[in-house]
Parts: sequence; structure tokens; C-alpha cells
Amino acid sequence: MVSIRTEGVVKRFGEVVALDHVTLSIKHGEFFTLLGPSGCGKTTFLRTVAGFELVDSGRIFFDSQDVTMLPPYKRDTGMVFQNYALWPHMTVFDNIAYGLKVRKLPKREIEKRVKEVLKLVRLEGLESRKPHQLSGGQQQRVALARALVINPKVLLLDEPLSNLDAKLRLEMRAEIKKLQKSLGITTVYVTHDQEEAMSISDRIAVMNSGRIEQVGTPSQVYFRPRNYFVADFIGQGTFLEGQVKGEKEGYLEVEAEEGLLLLASPSDPTNPPKPGDKVIIAIRPESFKLSKDTNTIKLTVYDVHFLGKSKRVLAKLGEKTFLVEVDPTLEVQAGTAIEVSAPPEKTLAIRA
Repeated sequence: MVSIRTEGVVKRFGEVVALDHVTLSIKHGEFFTLLGPSGCGKTTFLRTVAGFELVDSGRIFFDSQDVTMLPPYKRDTGMVFQNYALWPHMTVFDNIAYGLKVRKLPKREIEKRVKEVLKLVRLEGLESRKPHQLSGGQQQRVALARALVINPKVLLLDEPLSNLDAKLRLEMRAEIKKLQKSLGITTVYVTHDQEEAMSISDRIAVMNSGRIEQVGTPSQVYFRPRNYFVADFIGQGTFLEGQVKGEKEGYLEVEAEEGLLLLASPSDPTNPPKPGDKVIIAIRPESFKLSKDTNTIKLTVYDVHFLGKSKRVLAKLGEKTFLVEVDPTLEVQAGTAIEVSAPPEKTLAIRA
């Protein structure tokens, strides 16, 4: 296990700044996820850690060792690519053993380690098959086994589940997490799937346009987003523009553009907005209650989506759409009026 530290990493491709002074610290044995939209720099960061891309400026450390200029084969990382990158003419055994053969390990040692990792990823008995004879999930396991068999200090995963169907993604997500924890290996995982990141990570770095917007636990980035981008990208919600009028009952009193006067918590309690500041009010769908209480709002329902575990109600106040999640057994019809409330502690005021 190693810790990873980057200091002011910059990477450009012509005029495009893919990484803009990225500074991160990843702990020993941590499952750390880079989350963000396509083109935000996630994969580029992963490739700089692996050594496939050299940075234009900044430093990269594994523990106290500066690896900024080290070639990939000297960094001792294992990488799983989005398309798995398996050799189609090689068997499962030979694909997994490839890195060991390059390192010129004895044949007996190679056989021993490949057999061990095949058992680890539950592929025993498939050693002689070619990649085209495997399912998507099995190919993903081969790619994972090939990365693990070299006993890397760091495991790097670049959207490894994006080619799998929804059910298999859930299964493989749980397997990867379980495997990572049992091995205790420092892991950096790249995805644009918010649910995937929330369910699998110890901590998440939300990226946008080559910059780190926020780093925190899944709970922190979901319930205490630092800015509007993080609040909007992580999950869904209702967002209202407003202005802070003052304080009341320990909360910020915010006047929203829809004429609502709401009590809200600052998303960053260490630096709360002041009276007169412009803010974005963010309310998660599950934070609403179908009752009269603090922050009561009258809405008109225009659509209802059944999601199994809940119903997603789409309702309007003027031209503004509200997303409200309710119990799936409740009867809510389009065209009807409802009254909802939102607890102030779950109604966030984010600096505009």
C-alpha cells in the first residue's frame, strides 16, 4: 500500500488545459474516486499517475518518492482500461500472465500467481478460453486479474464497468469493492456515474474542466456540496435563486425569486453567506415532505414517475419545476395541488 500525493499538476494538450493545478492526497488503502462529466480530466489524471502521460508542471509522489518523471514500468501500478484491452489471440491464462512474463519471472512462479489470481476473481477453469468466448463480466474479471497479478502498489480503474449492463454493473461494483478491501490496495477509480461513485468510494473528488471542485466522503459531497456544480452533478434536486435577508431560528432567511421566503442551512458552515449575498437554494427530492411545516410550498403536479422504491413527483410553482420524492404507495395524480415542506437543515444555501 502507498499514499498518492499530487502537487499543482498541470497537463495541456495544445490549447486545452486537461489538468489545471490539481492537488490531491489519496490515503493508504483508500478507494478514491474521480467523478465528473466527460472531458473533465478524470482519465488524464489517472494516466499521469500511471505514467502514461507526463505532466507539464507539478509533482506526483508515491509515499515520499517523487515519481513524476518515472516511466510506467517503474511505478508499480496496475491499470484496468475502459475497453479491457485484452489480447484477442491469447488465452485467459496468457493475458493474465503477460505482465509477469515481461518481468521475466520463473515459469513456476508465473503459474502459481496466475492460479492464485484466477481463484481470487472466480475464473478457475476458464484458463484456456479466448476473450471472445467470455461474457462481458468475465472479460472484466480477466482485465482486473491481469492488473492484480503483478502485485501492484496502486490499482487504477478507468470506467471499468461502463460496457456492462445495469444488473452486471451492480454485481461487479460490489465484487471490486470487496476485493479491494480484502487486498487493502490503494485504488483510484474513474467514473461519470454518480450512483456508482457514491456506493463504492471511501472519498470522491468531483472534477470539472480540469479542476477539483470538491473532495469528501459520499455523504459530504451529497449533503454539503461546496458549489452549484457539485450540487447539480451529484444526484438531482430543485434549485432556486435567491438572496439572503438575514438570520432566523439559527438558519439563513432567503428570499427566492418565486416569492418564497425560506429558511436554509449554509452548505459551507465555516463560511456562510451574509445578508445581501446571492445564493442558490438546493433541495434534494427526498428532503421534501407532504405536509405543512417549515418552508411550506404549494405546488401543482404535472407528472408522476413510478420508480419502485419511490414515486418521483414533478410539480410546478409558476414556471419553476420541483422534484419531490414520495412513498410509492401514495396516490398522487397529475393536475392536482399538493403542499410540501422542506426541513431547514436539509435546505441548502449555496453561494451563487
